[in-house]
Amino acid sequence: MSEQHQEHTENIDIVLKAQNIWQKNSKTILIILVALIAIVGGWIGYNNYILKPKEDKAADAIVKVQEYFRMDSSNLVLNGDGQNKGALYIINTYGGTKTANLAKFYAGVSYLHKGEFANAVKYLKDFSTDARQVQLLALGNLGDALSELNQKDEAIATYKKAASVFEIDQANSAEYLFRAALLSETSGKTKEALEIYKDVKAKFPKTDKGFQADKYIYRLSIEKSE
Repeated sequence: MSEQHQEHTENIDIVLKAQNIWQKNSKTILIILVALIAIVGGWIGYNNYILKPKEDKAADAIVKVQEYFRMDSSNLVLNGDGQNKGALYIINTYGGTKTANLAKFYAGVSYLHKGEFANAVKYLKDFSTDARQVQLLALGNLGDALSELNQKDEAIATYKKAASVFEIDQANSAEYLFRAALLSETSGKTKEALEIYKDVKAKFPKTDKGFQADKYIYRLSIEKSE
């Protein structure tokens, strides 16, 4: 048998095997294909005809929320002014949008300012963003709320996480790392506090908290040696 004839025979065998597989599994294959088309089509339709209009409406609604947030008007941020909707409405009405996610940040910080710390934790824990400077502030505020609720260990961990998110923002990073050290110290964890103060000094030496760290390091070092 020539090589050409053998190759031709092998090709026929492959075709026959494929036909046999199709005959046995055609219904299953068609069901899978239809399901995939439905999923892809549904995803495209959801994004174009449901999510995008929701996102556009939410983006329009949050403009006034951001204005009130800059004015530090917490009640108006949360509930709106009667004509313009607040962050809570945006969260509940436009869930799943990027804007509703951002509204959780505004809501969490506003609740913190109002002294409603459990609500602050609720919304700040549910918020996340790739904008690292905003994430830093969200975690820092979350640490404050946890501290107020006397959840000290979680607050310390959250402050430390905040300080590590966007170290280019040295002032805020140093501030939250310093709060982690101070809370550790007041919780009786002086060894851990000393190490964190040293981190503040080493990582952010040119910041206000970096300068202040020296006296805390000195005092705790003296106490430790005694």
